[in-house]
Amino acid sequence: MNIQYQHTAIRTADIWRAIEFYQALGFELGTRFTTGATLGCWLEGNGTQLELIQIPEPQPAPDCFFDQHYVGYYHLSFRVADLALSLQQLTTSLSKLRVLLKPTTQQIGDRDYLVAFIADPDGLPIELMQMISPDATA
Repeated sequence: MNIQYQHTAIRTADIWRAIEFYQALGFELGTRFTTGATLGCWLEGNGTQLELIQIPEPQPAPDCFFDQHYVGYYHLSFRVADLALSLQQLTTSLSKLRVLLKPTTQQIGDRDYLVAFIADPDGLPIELMQMISPDATA
């Protein structure tokens, strides 16, 4: 079986606000489309594709970051070269940046990372990771 990752779809209350946010993360607006009575689009960049779908009459979503009992998709993650600079650039380019977790060091396997979490306009957690100790075998 030959399976390849295609994209991640994100439902949003305001597609234009979501486009602005993901463009600040380095995505470019691709194809725009309608699906039923709502707007959708493809964003491309960072080695992947995102599909945004605007939801009419959105309801509050569960808090997947702070609710310790939440089960399901959790976050998108992006590797950055300089976490402090990335956060500064995002703060400058966006009218509002919600930080869920300030930069903290985490050991994952035999590597150390500087990790922060921010939220997209709808509250979806976005992880930014900077490797600070490379794997000796890499």
